[in-house]
Amino acid sequence: METLAAENTAARNKLKNETGLRKLLDRMPLEVQDSFTEEQLVNIKIAIGARTWGSHAIDVRSTIKFFRYRYYYVFVAGRNRRELSARERRLGLLIQAAALGVFLTFSALFGILVLYLLKSAAGIDIFPGFSFGVWSWFKGEFL
Repeated sequence: METLAAENTAARNKLKNETGLRKLLDRMPLEVQDSFTEEQLVNIKIAIGARTWGSHAIDVRSTIKFFRYRYYYVFVAGRNRRELSARERRLGLLIQAAALGVFLTFSALFGILVLYLLKSAAGIDIFPGFSFGVWSWFKGEFL
């Protein structure tokens, strides 16, 4: 009987020392902390665990002092594991389309620039007497 009671006490103490539960219990008077059974502590831990953010690939948290006040900021990023609403899905698709459009535009402009520089380096003059000035700038800066 004593062994079972000692095991229960050890299990309760181990449970009470877990970070999330410890932070909650530290806000309570000692007699209230000791009044919880192991089953109650397990259920409290489950309820607290449902609220945690979990780990993120990027997790930056800090504070900034601005005049007399301190402000905190949090920047987290990682894989989204939650269900999105229809509005969030549409917004996500719109942002993806915009990002793809910017990428394609930049890639096309960069490709045109490279082709123009290669044409100019080869000495090909498509419009006699006309130049954008890119080749002379490129030669002056990089060659």
